[in-house]
Amino acid sequence: MGLTNNDVLKKVRVALKLRDDEIVEILKLVDFRISKSELGAFFRKEDHPKYMELQDQILRNFLNGLVIYMRGPKQEERGKPFDKKKLGK
Repeated sequence: MGLTNNDVLKKVRVALKLRDDEIVEILKLVDFRISKSELGAFFRKEDHPKYMELQDQILRNFLNGLVIYMRGPKQEERGKPFDKKKLGK
């Protein structure tokens, strides 16, 4: 069996040492709102009663937000430099 979306999220979280509140903030960067308790359901074991399967849309939004979080939003065509302070880094 291959990796599930939940597995991918768990592995990225561990590899980048992300906390739940950071993941919530990453999702906010792409205008996707989720609570920490909803997020916690994705990290549970599959046999846990509150386990939720991570949908493609949420993983896609997380990965898009992660790009912005790690290297910043696209610079405007006017050549404005990017200010990392806006992301809270």
